[in-house]
Amino acid sequence: MSRVMYAHGLVIGKFYPPHLGHEYLIRTAATHCAQVTVGVLGSSVESIPMQSRVGWLRESLSDLPHVRIVAELDDELIDYACPVIWAAHVGIMRKAISRADREYGVAAAVDAVFTSEGYGEELARQFSAAHVCLDQSRSLYPVSGTSIRASVPAQWDLLSPAVQAGLALRVVVVGAESTGTTTLSRELVQALRARGGLWTRTAWVAEYGREYSANLLALARVRNPAARAEDIAWRSADFSAIAVQQCRQENAAARHGTPVLVCDTDALATGIWHERYMGQPGTALAALAEAMPARALYLLSSDEDVSFEDDGLRDGEHLRHWMTVRFRDVLTAQPVPWVELHGSPAERCATALAAVDEVQASAWQFALPLEQQTS
Repeated sequence: MSRVMYAHGLVIGKFYPPHLGHEYLIRTAATHCAQVTVGVLGSSVESIPMQSRVGWLRESLSDLPHVRIVAELDDELIDYACPVIWAAHVGIMRKAISRADREYGVAAAVDAVFTSEGYGEELARQFSAAHVCLDQSRSLYPVSGTSIRASVPAQWDLLSPAVQAGLALRVVVVGAESTGTTTLSRELVQALRARGGLWTRTAWVAEYGREYSANLLALARVRNPAARAEDIAWRSADFSAIAVQQCRQENAAARHGTPVLVCDTDALATGIWHERYMGQPGTALAALAEAMPARALYLLSSDEDVSFEDDGLRDGEHLRHWMTVRFRDVLTAQPVPWVELHGSPAERCATALAAVDEVQASAWQFALPLEQQTS
């Protein structure tokens, strides 16, 4: 149902981070306004970049082309009794509206302000606009930025898929051929799912390179039915294609899982496979790895204590140790924590699970909002 009553609605907030209560507010405004400006007013002390918040909201609300989402820095103090401070905040909001006018086209004057806050009446008065107050008791959407920052897992289902993808801890299992990476990543997922509740939905991202290799081998056997894995003529572009699809599948899974996403390889690891087959680093792969969302943890499955099994797609038993050493070097040179796993499959899974729990314990450490730092 659409009952457009206003020309231009305004929604402002820190969106630190955005949640479904925010989206409810914006979507309601969008239903009743010809245009809506959403001002993401973050401060310089906050630890989620404003452009990340803007990006998450734009993705979540991409079906609403008349909603304009922009960011503006607001380092002013909070004092609802001070006219001078009110004037400073409203000035920043007007800057956000002007930014939206430049990016989206000029809108009419604001004639409605949508909030779920006690300050809404005064904010609307500042704009000579109507105040639409929605769910101030938080009964429809029992969530707040404060509660999310206190415990992301506890509030997970009140985040949109875009925000979940941005906050998920991406755990990547890597290793040389036939070192049990797929078995390990699956067992790690099962161990997390066994915790019940939210964790039963823990997502797993398969290694796309295996599917790609099987396809190339099938094509090679059209020409030569006796072709083996070593007969595949690899090209540098193959590894870029693998990495692009691996990233695509990972990002899709991150939008439909839990706070921990387990990935059987990624673009960084694909770069090492490029070195293994092509004899040199791949420039395009380095760029793809650099552009990946942040990793939370790498788990390197050692080649020690694991016998080589040829499943028809493997041909590098003699290179396993070299690859393990190369993984160690690459992982040591990057900033993400990593753990090398040894022993039996059960021992490796137990070590991996403990490492995931350790990462979770220190994850999602948000800086206090400006008003809490100065109060």
